[in-house]
Amino acid sequence: MKLFDATLSTLEKALDVRLVRQNVLASNLANANTPGFQPQDVDFARSLEAVQAQSTAGEGALPAEQAVVTTPMPGASPGLDGNGVDADRTMVALAQNALQYGAAARAAGKKLAILRYVVTDGNG
Repeated sequence: MKLFDATLSTLEKALDVRLVRQNVLASNLANANTPGFQPQDVDFARSLEAVQAQSTAGEGALPAEQAVVTTPMPGASPGLDGNGVDADRTMVALAQNALQYGAAARAAGKKLAILRYVVTDGNG
């Protein structure tokens, strides 16, 4: 077993993309009453692939600049004022994203705990 594998790096990138998605979804909710506003979403899988491709190429661009943003948000249909935000769907997407962010954070914490255990020879 390799001590320093790609797991922690991948989890870090996943957390970055999840944070970008949370911000995009929160922006949708904040603009729920803005006439003509079209909601957006982040394609997590494609964004993570883009972030990983950038890091293997040695470029250090920010995940927010690499996020694959889709418009309109899937399942959105505009109301009479042209606003396509569905507050219920957006809240569900926010909750799902928060759960997935928490799971990735816990996984990263476990990985770091294993490394701490190894470094302290099991005494810490």
